[in-house]
Amino acid sequence: MNAPDLRREGKPSLTDVKSLRESARRHVEEGAVTEHYRADRKKVLELLNEALATEIVCTLRYRHDHYMARGLKAKVAATEFLEHAEQEMDHAGRIAERIVQLGGEPDFDPQKVSGRSHAEYRLGKSLQDMIKENLVAERIAIESYREMARYIGEDDPTTRRLLEGILEVEEEHADDLADLLDAMPGG
Repeated sequence: MNAPDLRREGKPSLTDVKSLRESARRHVEEGAVTEHYRADRKKVLELLNEALATEIVCTLRYRHDHYMARGLKAKVAATEFLEHAEQEMDHAGRIAERIVQLGGEPDFDPQKVSGRSHAEYRLGKSLQDMIKENLVAERIAIESYREMARYIGEDDPTTRRLLEGILEVEEEHADDLADLLDAMPGG
């Protein structure tokens, strides 16, 4: 019986097992980044550290607003702010892990975080303003993650999927905040 042809019409060929094994042993110190990693690793690490900073800034703003929420819908909004803060912190952790997998170092330096963040640390004075500022930040994050995922494309599918997963949650956050804003008096 003949060995199966590993090429199919329109599909790339598969590497034979012997070659895969040899390739895996070359540059073993690179961890998850194999010689066939196609993305510009330096640029991907830069983007991920910007995303990390954005998540940290959003976590801090949501935490602040959780404690400072006052007014008619304060309890509902405060609960939502806390939930979003915890999810943003989870995103930061997942991004930091990916940075390390790619051979980088997550930059948590407080003096640099706000400068790298795409979202601003702007605080609202009223509950309605807090909701609006958080919604603006979510809209910024949505566009940032969408652009990053598109930029990375198939060159690093793991990072792209990570960003797309976070994007999905950020879109849910924006919907939640828009609903809260609609429920506000005069909203």
